[in-house]
Amino acid sequence: MRNWNARKRIVAAEDLAPEHRLTPSLSWPHLIALGVGAIVGTGILTLIGVGADKAGPAVLLSFVIAGLICACAALAYAEMATMIPASGSAYTYSYVVIGELVAWVIGWSLILEYSLVVSAVAVGWSGYAAPLLEASIGMPMTLMEGPHAGGIVNLPAIFIIAIVAGLLIAGTRESATLNAILVVVKIIALVVFVAVSLPYFNAANFDPFMPFGFAKTMDGEGVERGVMAAAAIIFFAFYGFDAIATAAEETKNPARDLSIGIVGSMVACVAIYLAVAAAAVGALAYTRFANSPEPLALILREIGKPGAATYLAASAVIALPTVILAFFYGQSRIFFVMARDGLLPRGLARVSRRGSPTRITVFTAIIVGVIAGLFPLDEIAALANAGTLAAFASVALCMLIMRRREPGTPRQFRTPLAWPVGLIAIGGCLYLFLSLPQQTQLYFLIWNLIGLAAYLLYGSRRSVAAQQAPSA
Repeated sequence: MRNWNARKRIVAAEDLAPEHRLTPSLSWPHLIALGVGAIVGTGILTLIGVGADKAGPAVLLSFVIAGLICACAALAYAEMATMIPASGSAYTYSYVVIGELVAWVIGWSLILEYSLVVSAVAVGWSGYAAPLLEASIGMPMTLMEGPHAGGIVNLPAIFIIAIVAGLLIAGTRESATLNAILVVVKIIALVVFVAVSLPYFNAANFDPFMPFGFAKTMDGEGVERGVMAAAAIIFFAFYGFDAIATAAEETKNPARDLSIGIVGSMVACVAIYLAVAAAAVGALAYTRFANSPEPLALILREIGKPGAATYLAASAVIALPTVILAFFYGQSRIFFVMARDGLLPRGLARVSRRGSPTRITVFTAIIVGVIAGLFPLDEIAALANAGTLAAFASVALCMLIMRRREPGTPRQFRTPLAWPVGLIAIGGCLYLFLSLPQQTQLYFLIWNLIGLAAYLLYGSRRSVAAQQAPSA
């Protein structure tokens, strides 16, 4: 524990050993596509139904609150990313600004976030693909469902993870280009939904607007409801821009492109979400699509547009892998940087001749593949939110600390109204965390106790931070 407050010094890319050096190949359009690809996915396609069940028509307010908190966090990310243009996102910022132990907790939380998101989306994609595979090639359902659902293993989920891993191994730029194409497919599908459903808009569907109140409360059925209960879950639909920050070392002009990618993707997604949510609630009473696994397709069928519903579902199957790619990319880079710092085995932090971290990508694929292939995720998916809230709050805190510690340091991007924005991000994340189910909060505590044990037994003994910089 003697290095618990040791701060990391950022090493220039040219000073890194070639086998530990990532190749800059991305520009701001790739970064915006990466962010939109991560943000626009299962969240808007499924969580609008979950949110409507918890908040009623006020799910729009839940989207606004979650989006506002994420927007404040995104501004903090943009400033920190241009000040510290190194891979690792919130983990690296915490390491440089606060110290090793906090960085470990944040990195451990990000591992939780990315693992669960990648696995959950892979299982969700498998849910769409399984009926098609059964009908076309007669693949038995026992090989397309995990043990929790009466099957043996979820092979389609493992398959899509392997495909995405192969793309990332082939090259960062190549996978980013394909991701950008699939993001366009996804956005067009959501534009079609708004265009088709908007003529059926009925203001009466918004009355009463807030049937379950604002704060999280427990109803008579033991279900947590309210605007904030919905916002704590809907928050899942907004994060993903942090994956952009993990691409810092692979960006050609990080001082300019990182802020454009982070802020640009967030602005675009907030606009998309509000338009889709307003069109959905206006077209159909929320009670008719609440908790549906496919609320947008259900709304289109209910208003007599089955063709548009089929198109939306097909687009989701084609484009959902963009979410897997973005979060898989982020997790592999978090693992890579933690290994390069000595907190994980350094042998994992090596790149191939193509400049891709092949070993860590395969290692990541094995972890998320096991989770997706064998384990149920419905009860613990909110854990991803808990890990992200911790990361977002830490980045906002790092921004405020640097404003006090190094006010004169050049910043390519300066967060406007830094102190109000930073405090809103920190306070909002704390409030959302308290609005999560109590079971989720307990699981998050257990996860970090396991992480602390791993740090004490391995990471604290092999860290390189103490040799890079003096203790804080």
